[in-house]
Amino acid sequence: MWSRLLSIRRYPDRPAEVPMPGRSPYLADYDRVVFSSAFRRLQRKTQVMPLPETDFVHTRLTHSLETACVGRSLGRLSARRVLETDADLARELPDFAQDCGDIVAAACLAHDIGNPPFGHSGEDAISAYFASRAAERFITGLSAAEQADLQHFEGNAAGFRILTHTYPALSSGSGGLGLTYATLGAFTKYPRPSVIDPSKKHNGASEKKYGHFQAENARFKAVAEELGLQAKDAPAGFYHRHPLAFLVEAADDICYRIIDFEDGLKLGLIDHEKGLTLMRDLRAAAPNARPKGASSGLEWRDWQEELGYLRATLIGQLVDETATRFAYHAPAILTGTYDSSLVKELTGYSFLQEIQRLSIDKLYRSRPVLEIEAAGFEVLGGLLDAFLCAIFDKKENHRSRKLLDLLPNQFRAIGPQAGASAYEQIILLTDYISGMTDQHALSLYKTIKGIELPKGF
Repeated sequence: MWSRLLSIRRYPDRPAEVPMPGRSPYLADYDRVVFSSAFRRLQRKTQVMPLPETDFVHTRLTHSLETACVGRSLGRLSARRVLETDADLARELPDFAQDCGDIVAAACLAHDIGNPPFGHSGEDAISAYFASRAAERFITGLSAAEQADLQHFEGNAAGFRILTHTYPALSSGSGGLGLTYATLGAFTKYPRPSVIDPSKKHNGASEKKYGHFQAENARFKAVAEELGLQAKDAPAGFYHRHPLAFLVEAADDICYRIIDFEDGLKLGLIDHEKGLTLMRDLRAAAPNARPKGASSGLEWRDWQEELGYLRATLIGQLVDETATRFAYHAPAILTGTYDSSLVKELTGYSFLQEIQRLSIDKLYRSRPVLEIEAAGFEVLGGLLDAFLCAIFDKKENHRSRKLLDLLPNQFRAIGPQAGASAYEQIILLTDYISGMTDQHALSLYKTIKGIELPKGF
């Protein structure tokens, strides 16, 4: 089963490559993500603080890189612990541990590649626009599932589309970044469409969001079939997770909980004494940890130095325990009978919850974040409305033509995409707007609204 789950064939139809010494196909996946323009744009997309003015605050790019580092360690360590109880697997797949680490790292690197501007509030802004009266005339004729794609816009689904879709206007090829099926499977934490049959639901961790739009339903089914994922409702594109997707989820959970919290402390939004105490308690909760209050033998010049030490040691501690939990549940994961968050099983989970609660109250809901996120609703909603009015303007007035001329050809229903349906045209537009950086979205909105002319005028 594992050999099929680790398929090195490249999506959609390239045969398995002969691995180069020292360079697995999954490591090549990692490189392909790094060199993609969509990944590069993450450097100016919000992680916690929108439009950060300080150098030490994380962006989507730095978060993705750190998550990939954690994911590589978690993948390799988890695989080694699986091998401890499965000698046959070690003989069948001698590079199993390294391969799992490389797959999880590549999937982690890409895990936020589809997120729109302004962080998770960007998803909310796009969803809110398509649920508003202003959008009714554009989506009325769409199917319920197509409407759900838009009214519950999901960055994970947008990411799968980026990884698997090539615009005909740009290339005669297909397959997006041409990643291996294994990496695409591990990337998909939510292997389901936006609408699923309630009778087929199990309410597990893999079902809380969706992972592909209706436009990519056939693509995800092809991935699932290549990897042998177990179906919940195959015709609908609804499957059990790839086992390594549990590790991608865990790496992301560990990073955003610990590192976002670190940002909150450094920004002064969370009291550093309270924060350090909480992190010390989490460290003491680990299996085989020092007794609470025991000295580490280290002296700190200031609280920020201790913060860096605690962050590093906590991530290592959480990776170690998560790997143990994955190996324990591996048989159930392979049969589809386990579908929970590994992080929820950690001994220090209650402290992680308190860390997250403080981050929500003091960081994510801080005034600067809320003000810019509120502006993001106006920016993204305004861009969507302006361009949709132009796209579906049957009279083609002067304003509409000028707006359409601003749209790059790959996002328009022209040339090879001339026969695009209304749903496909809307998805193309969301590709364009959700792919923008925070600054690009804000600048374009100001320009088309006449608030600010481009520099040089």
